[in-house]
Amino acid sequence: MTISVFLADDHRIMRDGLRKLIEARPDMRVVGESGEGRETISEVCRRKPDVVLLDIAMPGLNGIEAAREIRRRCPEVEVVMLSMHSTTEHIYRALEAGARGFLLKECAGSEVIEAVRAAKAGRRYLSVKMPESEVEAYLKRREAGKTASPLDRLSPREREILQLVVEGQSSADIAKIVFLSPKTVETYRSRLMKKLGVADLTELIRYAVANGLTPP
Repeated sequence: MTISVFLADDHRIMRDGLRKLIEARPDMRVVGESGEGRETISEVCRRKPDVVLLDIAMPGLNGIEAAREIRRRCPEVEVVMLSMHSTTEHIYRALEAGARGFLLKECAGSEVIEAVRAAKAGRRYLSVKMPESEVEAYLKRREAGKTASPLDRLSPREREILQLVVEGQSSADIAKIVFLSPKTVETYRSRLMKKLGVADLTELIRYAVANGLTPP
């Protein structure tokens, strides 16, 4: 049976490389691609591939939130997350959003086929540089409430507005994108900055990039 794969990464060269790797396999095919978060959700739910290879740092809507929405709307679609970051926090956030696998981009070339097969079979796959025992222990601590991330204090809407703010969108532009009034957007912006303990836009941008919410 052929495994259908959708590619979501904001770098075309990365998508082209993944496409060549996947289409070299007789039992796999690429059924679509995207370089933006919201478009990815729309296209994935329209095409319903078996597996999505999804970059964490996507413009418009980051891969974590995109994965969460894909899994909510199309639970039959499996997600394998791609990232340049290997912190346990990034891995946890990907798995918590419903991703079946997590690949470091530097390892993607050698591991992507194995990761796609594992996801299709319903198995978790983590890059070889990430000790699964460490991830398991961290997940248990998070589930027990012993470890927390500042992002956990933000609502999905606040995380969405956070990304748009650090991408340079004005309150008026954000209001059009998320269908709210500019005043409401300003309220969300003030609230999320207070929750994250940041005082200005520079700090907010550093925080968002460090947590993979937006591309550097």
